[in-house]
Amino acid sequence: MSQTSLKQKKKNEPGMRYSKESLDAEKRKDPDKSGARLSTQGSQELPVPNSDSRGYVVRNQWSRTSRSPSTGAPSVDEPRSRNSVSKQAPNSSATSRASSASPSQHESLPLPQASENPSIQQTQPTRPVTSLDSQPPTPPEPEPNSRRTSKMYGPTDTWVHRETREARDSQLRDYAHSCDSRELIPKTNREYPRTPPTEWKSYVQRRLQYGNSMDVDAECMTEAQQRQKQQMEEDEVDEAYWSSVSMLYEKIPSCARPRPPKPKHAITVAVSSRALFNMVDDRKIYEEEGLEKYMEYQLANENVILTPGPAFRFVKALQHVNSRLRDLYPEEQDLFDIVLMTNNHAQVGVRLINSVNHYGLLIDRFCLTGGKSPIGYLKAYLTNLYLSADSEKVQEAIKEGIASATMFAGAKDMAYCDTQLRVAFDGDAVLFSDESEYIAKEHGLDKFFQHETLFENKPLAQGPLKGFLEDLGKLQKKFYAKDERLLCPIRTYLVTARSAASSGARVLKTLRRWGLEIDEALFLAGAPKGPILVKIRPHIFFDDQMFHIESAQKFGTITAHVPYGIAQKRN
Repeated sequence: MSQTSLKQKKKNEPGMRYSKESLDAEKRKDPDKSGARLSTQGSQELPVPNSDSRGYVVRNQWSRTSRSPSTGAPSVDEPRSRNSVSKQAPNSSATSRASSASPSQHESLPLPQASENPSIQQTQPTRPVTSLDSQPPTPPEPEPNSRRTSKMYGPTDTWVHRETREARDSQLRDYAHSCDSRELIPKTNREYPRTPPTEWKSYVQRRLQYGNSMDVDAECMTEAQQRQKQQMEEDEVDEAYWSSVSMLYEKIPSCARPRPPKPKHAITVAVSSRALFNMVDDRKIYEEEGLEKYMEYQLANENVILTPGPAFRFVKALQHVNSRLRDLYPEEQDLFDIVLMTNNHAQVGVRLINSVNHYGLLIDRFCLTGGKSPIGYLKAYLTNLYLSADSEKVQEAIKEGIASATMFAGAKDMAYCDTQLRVAFDGDAVLFSDESEYIAKEHGLDKFFQHETLFENKPLAQGPLKGFLEDLGKLQKKFYAKDERLLCPIRTYLVTARSAASSGARVLKTLRRWGLEIDEALFLAGAPKGPILVKIRPHIFFDDQMFHIESAQKFGTITAHVPYGIAQKRN
């Protein structure tokens, strides 16, 4: 027996393994033994591809691109063209036939036995067995449409495949068992119903349908799982809350609240809280018991609705005009904008808001100054008219050049028109200046009549309410453009103590020069105004003299005193 056969026999003995270094040294000594060969009785040598412990073919150590000429026999993974030289040799016909044999012929050969034919074992050098942990569990993917695939990855030895498959299955079972032991949540085989893609269900419904995978004891749960479960419970509560809110919103009828116009286009009317609501009792508490008691009273009664004040019906009539204008001009910005301007504290604002919403008043802008005078905010709000129950605040606004008046309620109730805004004006010191009023107070009525006849064609200077009359006239023209003159929701009145024959012509020519139209002009020649105002039933009547205000109050007319002109100095 040769020395090589003795080495191979010792190598195949049970329990003996060559190290990687010894195998490499043996390969360097015998370079021609790069591939295992099966020796037969003749000159035929059948190349057998080297395989690893799993049964997969081991490629040659040389790369495909850098092949050395010193390489011995061509490796299995070389193309067929590389073996063309061996095919052309005349004396190697048996070898070429053996090399071109199919893998099925290799499988039909009998398995070698170590004890019967040691020479065969000599040509099959064993490779070091690597552990399964260092190898990937799945074989490499074969190259598609390759003619070498069937040779490289085809099964060569049946016992190698069987042993490798059993080892791999054992490893997979051990790995699955270890994974199952690490799981905290027990696995349950559940059959989940398939939801159609068109059917939408809320999170809570899906949780009830599929069950809760977190239904385990809190002691067995980690901190992250406990936080996750708590977050899921909070999400369920939030979703239940919002679903109930959405159902409530669906039941509430939709009411489109019109948005307030821009201040630069709107006709801003600032109203104090005591002018809009009846706060006589509240005022007594403030004057007699002080501010703290007053605030405690307002906080305790913030859900008690305030009763309407003297300016309440006037504000409602302004809103009716806005509604009519929006019907004709949906994008109209020249509208009345109501601002609640008061020196009350912000704590009182809740009761004011509740009262405004109770009566359906469209008041979105509030100004609560907390005891300070609100006059400084009037120009910031671009106020056109300021109505208040405090005469001192009204006088401050008049000095600032803002049209203002002190509101007074009627002594008795009177029916008012709900479909038309009616505004009545006095002439001198209201719409006009106090020029003619000064002559009448200083020189008597005779000089007054002579002065008016002499300056009949000279327009009168404007008074504090002239700008508000212009605003009303501008809105009236919008209705006239839509053929709504007879159904116009605004109507203006001139109620003056002048005589038409002696001084009425100058008044009408002045209005014409201003480009204003007055719907009705009533010259009373010094007669009381109360009975006439009862017939008109205006929502507000502006006058500069208190005795006319008191006369109209007795008949139930809502009046507004304008503290302007020489009559205020004499009073």
